[in-house]
Amino acid sequence: MESRFCVLSDTEDLRALISHTENNLHIERSKTLFEEIRASINNNEEEDRSFWRPVLPWGGVFTIKAGRKAISCTPLYVKINLKNTCTIDGFLVILYVILRDNQGFPRELAVFLGKHFVEYFLRLMDSCDYTTAKMLWIWDRMSRRQYRSEIRKAALEIDLFGNEHDNFTENLENLMATMQESLCTSCSCPARFREFIKTTIDISPPHELPLRDPIQSAADEFSCPKLLHCSELGCDGLREISQRAFCHGPPPFVILNMQQWKSEELSYVPYHLALCQHRYLLEGATLFNKEEHHYSAAFHIEGCWMHYDGLRSDNLILLHKPPELLLLSSLVYVRAADK
Repeated sequence: MESRFCVLSDTEDLRALISHTENNLHIERSKTLFEEIRASINNNEEEDRSFWRPVLPWGGVFTIKAGRKAISCTPLYVKINLKNTCTIDGFLVILYVILRDNQGFPRELAVFLGKHFVEYFLRLMDSCDYTTAKMLWIWDRMSRRQYRSEIRKAALEIDLFGNEHDNFTENLENLMATMQESLCTSCSCPARFREFIKTTIDISPPHELPLRDPIQSAADEFSCPKLLHCSELGCDGLREISQRAFCHGPPPFVILNMQQWKSEELSYVPYHLALCQHRYLLEGATLFNKEEHHYSAAFHIEGCWMHYDGLRSDNLILLHKPPELLLLSSLVYVRAADK
């Protein structure tokens, strides 16, 4: 029996299909999504009012018109169902707000993620084409090993269940890459000079909570120079490790992985953060509901904080106090303007 489903197996074919949808994106809007959110805050007389419509709802259904390689397929449209997209949703909302709120950041991010990706992502979010924005991230930034896909009821199902740092932070290329150089004091050391490069920023909670800000203390520990016993086999020298520095200059934003931290260690979250000799300002956070295994996000805009949760009907609301019963998964800081 001839299959009625067009099997999409080649990544380049998928990207070509999503490019096809780009050519058909001619949605006229008087305001972008960012302008609408900002206007809703400035014109809001009822402080507890939520944004007037859903933003980036959980999941999604994406329909692709079959191309010439799939001319024999019937029907001529392929349906893709997205599941458990909260592992990218919160970060996509924060990324959009950061890029629209900081004029030079899209150009800087394009160096790492590509000009086409950044421009297309912003246009999709501006026009509220949320499912296509998710597909763009999945096909352009994620590898096949990072998600599960299977055919269900003549549709392709893509399941993003997992960890948001695996599905988002790990796919920012070398945007946040940092390096430390080390030199062993022993001339006979088999690896006297070494470089240590990290592409993400995973700060560990201090063994003993300091009197001052624990997050800043952990950031200082992450980047400070050190003197350690050399770990090379047969070497009894000391290894001098330099101050950590960004490999490509200070990025427009940084994401701190906070999954190792307990609630009692986070009584204070700093608005200002010094990291690798550069200043950053708190812009957002992602939050984890352990009971539902679900991620949501909060971000700063127009002097207010908003909470985004793609599972809720009113999924974007003004935030008057920290959400209860949620664990902090990450903190997002933007680079402070030079003075």
